[in-house]
Amino acid sequence: MIDLTKENFNSEIEDFDGVTLIDLYADWCEPCKRLYPIIIEVEADFPTVKFCRINVDESPELAAAFGVRSIPMLALVKNRVFEDFTIGLVDKNEISGMIEKYI
Repeated sequence: MIDLTKENFNSEIEDFDGVTLIDLYADWCEPCKRLYPIIIEVEADFPTVKFCRINVDESPELAAAFGVRSIPMLALVKNRVFEDFTIGLVDKNEISGMIEKYI
């Protein structure tokens, strides 16, 4: 899982051809804490997908770019295009299904 900041966003996302799942979270968010291990499980099932996370408190400009209004939020980017998202605590099957639509 790659931590995204404004310093590395372009090199990790804008310059990447492929599917990226981005976890938008905050350290104080309990649902975010419960979602993280689920994302790690999903990551093991999709070795060609890039998994990243953005701390919305530390990178508010990136959170704004994704239109974050509530967390946790998962954003799916394919070939530099924001394609899909979910909000709230979701299960492994929902995350996997979202990824499978774009790989």
